[in-house]
Amino acid sequence: MSEAEQAAAYAIALAKRRNVSEVTPDELLLGCLQAIAQFGIAQVGSWTLDLEELGIDWLEHPDRAGAKVAYSQAAVDLFDRAARIAKMDGGAMRVDHLLAAFAGEVDGLMGELKRKYEITSAAWRAAVAQLDGPPSERKDEDRGVAVIRDYLTPEEAAAALSIHVQTLRAYVRSGKLPALRLAGERAIRIRRADLDKVLEPLVPQA
Repeated sequence: MSEAEQAAAYAIALAKRRNVSEVTPDELLLGCLQAIAQFGIAQVGSWTLDLEELGIDWLEHPDRAGAKVAYSQAAVDLFDRAARIAKMDGGAMRVDHLLAAFAGEVDGLMGELKRKYEITSAAWRAAVAQLDGPPSERKDEDRGVAVIRDYLTPEEAAAALSIHVQTLRAYVRSGKLPALRLAGERAIRIRRADLDKVLEPLVPQA
């Protein structure tokens, strides 16, 4: 599941918990922040956003059960804007595209954050642009060959192991999977060579 898909799942789960019939931009924004958060903290540029302060139980996983909810027209408009941003960026929609789509919002939770932190549209887009971006396997345009990176984001490492990113983060927290932090940053990286450390031989049952 990509971060964008996680964001949508979190947004839907939040709408269900709030017992509302539609996912509004507020739930979608909170879903995006939850998808990029580590230990309940979403770092967007210089702004540290505490999910607990925003009323989110960051330890709770999205629950797909329960009544179905739809997307409000305002949320659909944000998805459409994010899709246009992704198309301009030359790839599939990511959570940073969704967050960038909120840059022009002045109402709801985004409006509150803008007023509280004095965030401008340009500052928000610049901060979102610094979030983890393209996948680990990309084209080297100069040589026209695929490049495999040695250091992966948590999402890329989870995709390489075909597991959920939260499972991978649990491996990191427990020490089963070594990780490195970028100097002065909250972002972590996992060495591709270390991925084998969470694999163990399957012993056939007698």
